[in-house]
Amino acid sequence: MGITGASGAIYAQRMLSALIDAGTEVHLVISEYGRRLLHDELGFEGPLAVWLPRLAGIPEPPTEAEAVAHARAHGIVLHPIRDVGANIASGTFRHDGMVIMPCTSNTLGQIASGAGDTLLTRAAAVCLKERYRLVLCHRESPLSLIDIENMRTLTLAGACICPANPGFYLNPQSIEDVVDFVVARALDQLGVPHDVSARWGSTAPERTHS
Repeated sequence: MGITGASGAIYAQRMLSALIDAGTEVHLVISEYGRRLLHDELGFEGPLAVWLPRLAGIPEPPTEAEAVAHARAHGIVLHPIRDVGANIASGTFRHDGMVIMPCTSNTLGQIASGAGDTLLTRAAAVCLKERYRLVLCHRESPLSLIDIENMRTLTLAGACICPANPGFYLNPQSIEDVVDFVVARALDQLGVPHDVSARWGSTAPERTHS
């Protein structure tokens, strides 16, 4: 999972917690602007490892070392954005797919051009060449022709463009319901079973929001 600097930190937080709830192992990469996004929109301060458990919705240990260990115990592996030698940068590392939520237009363009100078874009390039699922949750509006052409290029290359566009036919009652709709669509594209949001013609799952 990648997190970049497009507005929508709440989407990233919900996606990560949903993946953990589903029992998946998550390899996480956060861009520099993604870290600023989490600070500006969610108020996270200090070293990334300290608030990583809170981002995932799991209990937060008091020290940085304990937080890293606790996150790993819950299946979260955090990778530095500049570590292009990490295992997820190799085609020999097997996995079920990658989601970038939210995905900036800049990240979209870098992946479309084949740039792999950060771990995030390199891991995305690997997904394309190995034919893994790559789900890009673009969250910028309006779109320029450059964005549209980049989306076309990536779609032809095998990626799924899954914009953060909520639907309202399920009659959402809160911001969390709107967020869950978007996250649920991305989880579907990844093939992750979930009960995050109701489906058309089905009963909404009972859940609580903090």
